[in-house]
Amino acid sequence: MWSREVGWFVTIGVASTAGQALLYWGLRPWSPPAVANLVSLLVLTVLNTEANRRLTFRHAATKPARAHLGAGGLFLLGYLVTSGAVLWFTHRRPDASPAAETAVLAVTSVAVTVVRFVVLRLAVFRAPTADTPDPRRASG
Repeated sequence: MWSREVGWFVTIGVASTAGQALLYWGLRPWSPPAVANLVSLLVLTVLNTEANRRLTFRHAATKPARAHLGAGGLFLLGYLVTSGAVLWFTHRRPDASPAAETAVLAVTSVAVTVVRFVVLRLAVFRAPTADTPDPRRASG
């Protein structure tokens, strides 16, 4: 099961990271790095969470509201880490291009994604235990 989950998570993660990078890069000429990151991360986190709920962790009996609330906390962590990295980079290299900023954002997002998978798997989308019946399998 873990190999299937990891495969879906990586596939969705690659698409999400690419989508976030493209959105960030498109927003960056008109907005500061922190704002471009906030908007791009917010849009892609919602899409990413729903894709992971439906594909990666489809065996979990997690309701959509719980999935998105759990992902919300991870969103905050991801935003702080990725924004911190981009702001640090632009402080060190004020003449850096939006493309260079986007590369820093993408690399940092990959690191955040590893933490995100572990937390989603173990806390948000945990599999039903023997004591907790799976509501999708309830008779009636």
